[in-house]
Amino acid sequence: MKIRHLLYFALVVTLAAVLAPLYGPSLKAAAATPATADDIDRDMKSVASAFALVEKNFADPVSSEKAFYQGAIPGMLRTLDPHSNFVDPAEYREMQRKQRAQYYGVGMEIIADGEGHVVVMRPFPGSPAFNAGFRRGDIISAVDGKDVAKLDSSGVADLLRGPRGTQVRVTVKREGAPDFISAEVTRGEIATTVVDAFWVTPDVLFLRVDSFEASNLSHDVEADLAKLGESKAKGLILDLRGNPGGLVNEAVALAGRFMRDGQVVVSHHGRAEEEQVFRAKANPVAQKYPMVVLVNSGSASASEIVSGALQDHDRAWLIGENTFGKGLVQAQFPLSDGAALLLTIAHYYTPSGRLIQRDYSHSSFYDYYSSGGKGTPNMGDMKATDSGRKVYGGGGIMPDDKFATPTFTPFERRMLILQNAVYPGPIYHFANQYFAGKKPSVPEGWQPSEDTLEQFRAFLKTQKIAFTDEEFDSSKDFLKRWIRWEFYFRSFDKETADRANWKDDPEVQKGVQSLPKAASLLLQVQRVLADRGVKG
Repeated sequence: MKIRHLLYFALVVTLAAVLAPLYGPSLKAAAATPATADDIDRDMKSVASAFALVEKNFADPVSSEKAFYQGAIPGMLRTLDPHSNFVDPAEYREMQRKQRAQYYGVGMEIIADGEGHVVVMRPFPGSPAFNAGFRRGDIISAVDGKDVAKLDSSGVADLLRGPRGTQVRVTVKREGAPDFISAEVTRGEIATTVVDAFWVTPDVLFLRVDSFEASNLSHDVEADLAKLGESKAKGLILDLRGNPGGLVNEAVALAGRFMRDGQVVVSHHGRAEEEQVFRAKANPVAQKYPMVVLVNSGSASASEIVSGALQDHDRAWLIGENTFGKGLVQAQFPLSDGAALLLTIAHYYTPSGRLIQRDYSHSSFYDYYSSGGKGTPNMGDMKATDSGRKVYGGGGIMPDDKFATPTFTPFERRMLILQNAVYPGPIYHFANQYFAGKKPSVPEGWQPSEDTLEQFRAFLKTQKIAFTDEEFDSSKDFLKRWIRWEFYFRSFDKETADRANWKDDPEVQKGVQSLPKAASLLLQVQRVLADRGVKG
């Protein structure tokens, strides 16, 4: 009875609930024709018998929760497709928090640095942590007097979060400072954003969207562009490089604001899902200028919906690499214990009718994920854009103009070892030593000098990092760019550091230079639609 109860507890979803989407809009769970009760009962008995044998005979004690939550359920989903997944209660809570883009805490991004420490990567500007003086590179040693040396970053984050208005004492160790630094911080409401917008030239806007996982994305886009004075724009660069996707409704809102009112943005349908068509809700100000969209092999899912819609309607000129090639829609099916199934419910199609999903039937899931952007077009799935240009399904979204992501030398890869991700690299540690206990400060427009580079060369030697002088000297432009980024991050904020990098980015510069192509394309499709009697 215990085993039977556990199986049904884990596998039965709350079908009556209105589901919050992962890659789709809010929807009610639909039930396909179910298997017969006898079939289900027979299959469940087989699973229960197998577990009973394991539980009785395995060499070590067996946890039923581990067997099903880490084994049976994920294993079942892995037989379906690469994107159906099981998330445990803690993962599901974190996923929902990111979608809300709001929580109560001190307001800083923290990671485990690979050396047994949890470090501050980014105090959000204006947050309680920022105002209390914490900064990038601080090692968190205690929270409310509790030693956190044995906790991972998620465990420390749980201690830092709490009800608004409550206080928490945070103690850190800062390289170069003789003593621990401690401050009482009052928790507040922390709002995060995945959007940044600024003038990359005096009359060209740059809009960067990191992901579509936050439900405030479209709101932030409208607010940022209105604040900048979008009506003055002569062009816009939309950067979706490395954007892994997220919520379909946010993708529809973003693409739709640039399109004609009522144009199809995307459609999807599946075995238990009626076809749904999502249409543009236009922003009149956003119809008046040409657009260039930057994509690469890391642009997936919702970012492919946006780039595919803008390409199919000839609204934007695409530059970069083939996108990842994900044309599947997942919905969240909450389980009764707080976990959830992320289940593929449909395929989605671009406005021209393309299915851009890559084939995954003849490779491992590892190969599938590691080969993003390497799909080949399905010549049998040829469609046409509004102006008649040929486009193809099957291999992601193919850009109108190829621009390969620059490759790093082995030395450069060692310098940036996960600089922005899991473990910080040598440039990060150099900045810790360079500023030591002092407040980081460089003037706006600062560039690393030859003296700064020589200090970095000497630092690498003290860290026993193997390199040759030839490797170092041939990578000076690279080193200047990323040392500047790290120093700007600490002296100003991540936004300022990113913007300086984007302004010097060759692909962004190519995007600005390509705006006349986008303008010509926009004029061409307007004429074609006018000839067809389409108003707008």
